[in-house]
Amino acid sequence: MAPYARFDYFFHTYSYNPNLGRFAFSPSSSLFAAVTNQWLSAKAFFQLLTLRKVWNYTLLRFSFQISRLAGKPILWGKPTTLSIEPTTSCNLRCPECPSGLRSFSRPTGMLQDQLFEKVIDQVKSHLTWLHLYFQGEPFLNPRFLEMVNYASQAGIFTSTSTNAHYLGEKQVQEILKSGLRQLIVSMDGITQEVYQDYRVGGSLEKVQKGLNLLLTERKKAKQDFPRVILQFLVTGKNEHQLPALKEWVKEIGVDELQLKTTQIYDFENGSELIPSDLGYSRYIPAGNGKWKLKKKIENKCWRMWQGAVVTWDGKVVPCCFDKDATYVMGELKETSLASIWRSPSYFSFRRQLLLDRSQIEICKNCTE
Repeated sequence: MAPYARFDYFFHTYSYNPNLGRFAFSPSSSLFAAVTNQWLSAKAFFQLLTLRKVWNYTLLRFSFQISRLAGKPILWGKPTTLSIEPTTSCNLRCPECPSGLRSFSRPTGMLQDQLFEKVIDQVKSHLTWLHLYFQGEPFLNPRFLEMVNYASQAGIFTSTSTNAHYLGEKQVQEILKSGLRQLIVSMDGITQEVYQDYRVGGSLEKVQKGLNLLLTERKKAKQDFPRVILQFLVTGKNEHQLPALKEWVKEIGVDELQLKTTQIYDFENGSELIPSDLGYSRYIPAGNGKWKLKKKIENKCWRMWQGAVVTWDGKVVPCCFDKDATYVMGELKETSLASIWRSPSYFSFRRQLLLDRSQIEICKNCTE
């Protein structure tokens, strides 16, 4: 990745995406264009900061480093980032996604605005970044953009991820009015045949049409936001399309292209989704016919100090890898996030990852 693409995104570069391995490219060959995109997002982020938010982040950072040295969890500060799940529902059936596979072992449903507003009211004084996504397609929640607006009005930088099948004229106008700062669009093929191989049930034409409409209307409105990031999961089935993809993003004018590594559940036995160019893979051959994580699991994780994930029904889980909410730290319908954040169960979880993170199931396929 070029140095400018590794610009430390404010406090936490793309904090919430579970597929951490990524390569970022400006849609233009110009370094100026890339820096401009990063600068606009950074400017919007910093404009929402307060001394209290900065101090809270500083406390979290210091306590994380001290915890690593001490080998036990010490926590100063409150979560600076949060991921909230608008819904578990999805219109697609992606093969490596529990939402697409309809394979959740936890309850499924839609986030209610009363619960959402209750959470935002609790965290708005110290929260710097809200990612309105965990599993599912956010735009299936009919109150989704109202939630975005509520958080934006509370002075929080807002982001979401979408498969972009719901970018019609009405939705685009509502997006532009919502205050959304970042929109991540998942598109993993440049032809329908390749695209639908992973995004099962999806329409590439619909995605491209909606994306073009959003960018066109944003330009007409003379707005800079939301910044539009196109994310492309590089697999063994689509890696040959990368040259054509880079040309297409130049033509349409997205703000940034990210090439992401793919998370594969049973990676040990290999998969046709693992690209031949292992630079785009989070897995490498283990030498015995098996595969292993490219990056060794270390007994540390900044995410456990940085923020948390909230499911549609108010369960607080430690990480976006806990897709089935196996490690529930508490329930927001019963107590406050501040109480859950410092609860014995949360401290016990942090203690375990500092001692031996390999014993935590959700950490075994993580690149953090």
